[in-house]
Amino acid sequence: MGNVNLPTPVALAGGAICVLGGYLLGVVAGPDTASRTTAVVASYDPGTSRLCLEGEGIKGQEGTVVDGRLCGTWRRTQGDQSTPREGDEFRFVSLSVGDEAAGPDGQQPTTVIYGDLVR
Repeated sequence: MGNVNLPTPVALAGGAICVLGGYLLGVVAGPDTASRTTAVVASYDPGTSRLCLEGEGIKGQEGTVVDGRLCGTWRRTQGDQSTPREGDEFRFVSLSVGDEAAGPDGQQPTTVIYGDLVR
């Protein structure tokens, strides 16, 4: 067996190519992530944490859209004491729990909205 020594720049370039290739493979073949988008607050009820959003940002989001509004239960960042008001910009991700159009008692799927006000 012989010894093979590579110059340091060649070894570093080879390592960088391997890392870049792994990153690109992960981006192309990896799982889809939820996309955060921005919408406008239509209404918010602090007693029930029910938040309704409207605007272009709700298109393609998970959940039930009724009358051009995406409504659901707002889950906020721990320690966040802000209260959304009508017209505020809101960055969010929505998740629909219960994929069926209506449950056994005619209830709609539950939509949970994770997000915060845009500052």
